[in-house]
Amino acid sequence: MRAPSRPHPSGIRRRAAIAGIACALVAAAAGCAESQRGEGGGEGGSLTFGAAGAPDLFDPFYASDGETFRVTRQIMEGLVGFKAGTADVEPELAESWEHTADGKAWTFHLRQGVKFHDGTDFDGSAVCANFERWYHQTGAGQNNALSYYWIENFGGFADGAQPSLYASCESPDPATATVHLTRATSKFPDLLGLPAFSMQSPAAMERYRANDVRAVGDSFTYPEYAQSHPTGTGPFRFVSYDQGNAAIRLERNDEYWGEKAKLHDLTFRIIPDETTRKQELESGGIDGYDLPNAADLKALRDAGNQVEVRDPFNIMYLGITQKNNPKLRDLRVRQALAHAVDRENLVRANLPEGAEVATQFYPDTVDGWASDVRQYPHDPDRARQLLAEAGAADLTLTFYWPAEVTRPYMPDPQGIYNALAEDLREVGITVNAVSKPWNGGYIDDVDNARADVFLLGWTGDYNTPDNFIGTFFGTPTSRFYTAGSPWGEQLAAELRAADGEPDEAKRNGLYQEINRKLLAEYLPAVPLSHSPPAIVVGENVHGLVPSPLTAEEFAGVTVTG
Repeated sequence: MRAPSRPHPSGIRRRAAIAGIACALVAAAAGCAESQRGEGGGEGGSLTFGAAGAPDLFDPFYASDGETFRVTRQIMEGLVGFKAGTADVEPELAESWEHTADGKAWTFHLRQGVKFHDGTDFDGSAVCANFERWYHQTGAGQNNALSYYWIENFGGFADGAQPSLYASCESPDPATATVHLTRATSKFPDLLGLPAFSMQSPAAMERYRANDVRAVGDSFTYPEYAQSHPTGTGPFRFVSYDQGNAAIRLERNDEYWGEKAKLHDLTFRIIPDETTRKQELESGGIDGYDLPNAADLKALRDAGNQVEVRDPFNIMYLGITQKNNPKLRDLRVRQALAHAVDRENLVRANLPEGAEVATQFYPDTVDGWASDVRQYPHDPDRARQLLAEAGAADLTLTFYWPAEVTRPYMPDPQGIYNALAEDLREVGITVNAVSKPWNGGYIDDVDNARADVFLLGWTGDYNTPDNFIGTFFGTPTSRFYTAGSPWGEQLAAELRAADGEPDEAKRNGLYQEINRKLLAEYLPAVPLSHSPPAIVVGENVHGLVPSPLTAEEFAGVTVTG
C-alpha cells in the first residue's frame, strides 16, 4: 500500500508456495470453549492486538493507512476478497461475476440474505449506492489525501474534471449489480478487494452524514459516521474507540451471514513504540503485534511465541531521478549503478529471514514476471568501466533515505542506505546523503526530483502487474523521467496498452515484454529486494493465517488459557 538471495533462473513461479502459508498458523481449536480471556467470554475468548498507530477514522473510503484498514477489514467486506494466506481474488459478497468481451461491463451475482450491521439489506441497490457515493465526491472528498484509492484506481469523479474508469452502475434485481467501465483494465475486479471499496450501509451513511468531510487548513474533520458508526456486513461490529486508553473495541456479529467469528471480542491497543509492543506481549498485555524487529525474532521464538514470516509481496528499489542530473540520463551510468550495488550482500546482511534478491519490480508470484530478463550482477570493475565510458568517472550523487519510518520492504532504512552508499563509493562515486522524515519532507523531495538516487518501494495491494509497475512508471511525468523522455513516453504507453488488454494470456505476454525489453534495458530504477514482513502472536493464539498483503482477518482466531 502507499515493498533474491536466491534468484529464480528456472522461472518457476511460487504461487503454490505463497498459498501454502495459509496453513502456517492454523491449529486445532479443541478445548477453546472454556476460554474467558479479558472482558469477553465465548467460544474463542478475546484477543488484544498491538497496533502501531491510531486510525484517523473508520470509513475506509477516506483512508489510505494500514492501521485504519486493519480495523475496518474486520467490520466490512467487499464484492470480492482475497483467499486467506494468498493474494488471489475469491468471491466475498459477490458469489460470482462475468464480464463482456470488451471488459467494460461487469455483472456481479450477490449473496442473498446478507444484512448490514444496522439490519438493512445488502443487495444490488446497496452496491450501486456505494459506487455512486464514491463517484460523486465533491469538495474535500476529492482530495487525494482522502480519496487516494479511488483516484489511483478509478481516476476522476462525476464532475468530469479528470477522466474516470467508472461509468455507471445498475441493479436490475436485488441479487444483481452491473458495473460499467469506460475501458478495460487488468485491475478489475481485483481492486474491489481493497478495504477502501468495502460495501457500507447506505442507510447508516445517510443517517450519520458520511460524506460530510471538510478541509480545515492542512487537515480534515470527519462526520459522525466515520468516527463512531462504521457499518458493514463483516464478522465483527464496531463498539467503541476509547482515545483516552488508546483502544478500539469490536465484538462478534452474531447475525453474520457466514461462519460466525470464534472470538467474542477483538481489541486493538494503540502502541506506537515497537519495543513497548514487544514488552506488552511478554507481559501478557497484548496477544500479538505486527512487524516485529528482525533482531527480536529469535528471542520472541525462544520465549514460546509464534513468529510467522509472510511470503514477500513487495519490492524495494533504488530510484534514479534523471530530471536534474544529466549524467544519469546516460544508460551506461544507470547500468553502472546496477552493477555497483551488491544485492546479495544487502539481503544477507540487512534484511530479515526469507528476503530475496529482486530481478524485476514485482515478485515472481505476479502475472507477467519474466524468467529471462537481463541481469546486472555485482561487478565493481564493470561499473567503473561503464562510468569511464560515459565520462562520469567523477560522478557525485545526492542520495536520499527516509528517517523515522520502517516499511515492510525497508525495515532498516539507515542500514540499507549505509550498505548501498558504500557500494557506490567503492566504484568511485561521491555520495552526499540527505535524510528526512517520511512525512516530513522525504516523499515531497523525492516527488519533486530533488534526489539523484533514493530508496523507495511498494507492498502490493492486489495481484496484478499494474498495481506495481503501472503505479511506478505509468506516468511519463513521474519522478523518474526527464520532460519529453521518449523512453518514458514509450513505457507509459505500453503499460496502458497492457493494462487495457482484456485477454489474460495476451496481457501476460505484454507485461513479460515490458519487463524484458523496457524495464530491464532502460533501467529507470534498480530493483533490489523482496522482503518478508513478520507477524507475532502468543503461544495461546490459534488459527491466525498470515497474509502476504499484511491483510490478516481475525474471525477464525481463538485464544486459549
